[in-house]
Amino acid sequence: MAHPKRRQSSSRSAKRRTHQKLAAPALSKCSQCARLKPGHMVCPFCGYYDGREIIKIKMKEKKPKK
Repeated sequence: MAHPKRRQSSSRSAKRRTHQKLAAPALSKCSQCARLKPGHMVCPFCGYYDGREIIKIKMKEKKPKK
């Protein structure tokens, strides 16, 4: 089998790996509550999708302060 004659420099290895990175998720604004949500998914905050309520979201009640 063939072996490299010389050691590959770290900068050369880094140049090869420049395209291996994570992409940030694409978020869109909910038309109902104006919060950011993943596209083509029901809003996890208000339960609306495409202007219609799909799931009922239970609101947490605030505890009274003592």
